[in-house]
Amino acid sequence: MAVLHSNIAHVLAGVFLMGGWAFIANLGHPWPAALIAGLVQGAITGTMTFFIKKALEWVAQRTTGVLPPTLAASTISATMLTVIHTLAGTPAFWATVIVPFTVATIYGATYTFTLRRSFAPSRAQ
Repeated sequence: MAVLHSNIAHVLAGVFLMGGWAFIANLGHPWPAALIAGLVQGAITGTMTFFIKKALEWVAQRTTGVLPPTLAASTISATMLTVIHTLAGTPAFWATVIVPFTVATIYGATYTFTLRRSFAPSRAQ
């Protein structure tokens, strides 16, 4: 279970999965658009995953339910993806950002759920 709470595991999984997705989503555009989009998304995801994970842990300790931490993850994700991909000029913008945004939102809900389960006994004391 330690891997489920590991910063490095969360960040690396995000970098490779979402960077790979951005690369594939932009393959139809002239080279090196796909490579740039993949590298940009990998960097965004690595950074974003670290901050989202910390935000989820912080918000989850101070609230109840799954919604507040999930909204925090969605907000961070939408903001970072929109600003950075706009600045990078990612050609397949919506195809590139919809998957990482969706995954970040699902990640926010599922990681919050695991956090709730892991510190539920300590709240009962």
